Amino acid sequence: MKTIRIAAGAGYAGDRIEPALDIIKRGNVDYMIFECLAERTIAQAQIEKLENCNKGYNPLLEYRMERVIPLLKMHPLKIVTNMGAANPVAAARKIHEIACACGLSYLRIAAVEGDDILNEIQQYYDLPIIETGGLLWALARSIVSANAYIGSEPITQALAAGADIVVTGRVADPSLVAGPLMYEFARSYDNYPFLGKCIVAGHLLECGGQVTGGYFADPGSKDVPELWNLGFPISTFGENGSMVLEKLPGTGGLLNTQTVKEQLLYEIQDPANYITPDVVADFTGIMVEDIGKGEVVVSGADGKPNTDTLKVSIGYLDGWIGEGEISYGGCGAKARAELAGEIIRQRLKMLDYECREFRIDMLGVNSLFCGAMSVGTEPVEVRLRVSARVETERQAQVIGREVEALYTNGPAGGGGARSYVRKVMSVASVLIPREVVQTRIRWIGGVG
Repeated sequence: MKTIRIAAGAGYAGDRIEPALDIIKRGNVDYMIFECLAERTIAQAQIEKLENCNKGYNPLLEYRMERVIPLLKMHPLKIVTNMGAANPVAAARKIHEIACACGLSYLRIAAVEGDDILNEIQQYYDLPIIETGGLLWALARSIVSANAYIGSEPITQALAAGADIVVTGRVADPSLVAGPLMYEFARSYDNYPFLGKCIVAGHLLECGGQVTGGYFADPGSKDVPELWNLGFPISTFGENGSMVLEKLPGTGGLLNTQTVKEQLLYEIQDPANYITPDVVADFTGIMVEDIGKGEVVVSGADGKPNTDTLKVSIGYLDGWIGEGEISYGGCGAKARAELAGEIIRQRLKMLDYECREFRIDMLGVNSLFCGAMSVGTEPVEVRLRVSARVETERQAQVIGREVEALYTNGPAGGGGARSYVRKVMSVASVLIPREVVQTRIRWIGGVG
């Protein structure tokens, strides 16, 4: 039976690189995916692209590819990634530049475009926002990005045309895996049961180390060995749609039925109807079996026809946040922090300070549970955090100034004051007709 080995090289935008390099050297894999995109990160990438037309891709793309591409000489495999973010063509050019410097100018790099529909989004201002029910037109003046979640078919097309590396923008996370599998097994895109199985494979790999014990550990309850040496997952996918998950020998982390089941449930609302651009996957028949030696078999996934709409992630500017922090330590730390917070509250009243949201938190005391979980003795150190969400950068700067003034105008023993000001990038979602989105492939490299 034919099998294809696909490994996770990254599970989010800032993920580490060492586990991926280890897999390339020792894993004997056919493909590696780098899943590095989220709703907010692509909106931020669009802003960067507006400022520099040669940017807008994942900021760690060069760091990763400078380490990965030289290994392809001795360990050839194909790479599929959404590190293109808002600018997959510029990302492909940068990868080609790195490949040429490594003596691999012959690598064919495909950039998948078409997810960016910012120029068309005004046609859909009358659509309801999924999160709020309000109409999109209310955000019209603040919109900076509009990216549709596209599926795996253009990845399959690029691989069929000879791509060694495929760089995309806002492709749905599991589609990074489904694209290679649909190509390798030459299945039709109306074979929904098989496509559903491919999506489940992608769902298990998309978060990288999360399925091998990352974000799983809870000491004393769920112990995970050597998390500092966490190994990333590898899936061996068969032509019958079953898969075996493993990680490299000698790596830290944990791969068992429990870690796999937790990842299966990740971001799932309706297990019978996991909607993706490719297929509506059905998780309800999945079986997870530990077969020993750190290997887990996953089988039984199914799929149904995809929907006639695609989700579009809308990034929009939504004001500013100003923050200030200061620490109090020793006896009476909590009382002094409370007094400091009250001083800030009264100062802002005196200044007629207007804000959309305002918080005073004592980190380690009430910042997560508003004090409802506090037990035991009084803390001997408290970090006070004051934050406000406002309309302008100038308003946001007020918070940091007021917190810093506590050095000489507040309770005893304050120290380590810091302030932060940042734009708020919010995300809204709408559903548009599928036929509106037209993908295309741009080719870079392949000479020599």
